Amino acid sequence: MQFGVEYDLVSTMTAAHLLKKYEIEINQQDFNLIQPLISDDCQFWFTSGTYSGVDQVRKAFEKTWNLIKDETYWITDLQWIANSHEVAVCTYTFNWKGLIEGTMCAGQGRGTSCLRQVAGQWKIVHEHLSHFPKPGPN
Repeated sequence: MQFGVEYDLVSTMTAAHLLKKYEIEINQQDFNLIQPLISDDCQFWFTSGTYSGVDQVRKAFEKTWNLIKDETYWITDLQWIANSHEVAVCTYTFNWKGLIEGTMCAGQGRGTSCLRQVAGQWKIVHEHLSHFPKPGPN
């Protein structure tokens, strides 16, 4: 509360703030924390498949969290390639580490997130995570 006016963090959040909050909340491994950051009509493309809508995306996240215990996820090399008052798009390297069947594992890949304003709040409408291309001749 500042000067009698409640500060509403969610409605004043920029696209960059929302993506950082998303990155932090993923590590809590509780989909209820990230669901408010995702549009109801979202579409996520992972190496394991395409997931449309919050219910399918929830199942994909929970399946991953059940496989990778104590996972830590973070974003590096973030680049905003479009950023207006209504739509923002970024690319990045995603990184993770955690236990799979008791063995510490880690990986990384490339990601793209598309965000848009929904009822005055930023939401993730699309996320695409994939492996880096294999090195080789062009």
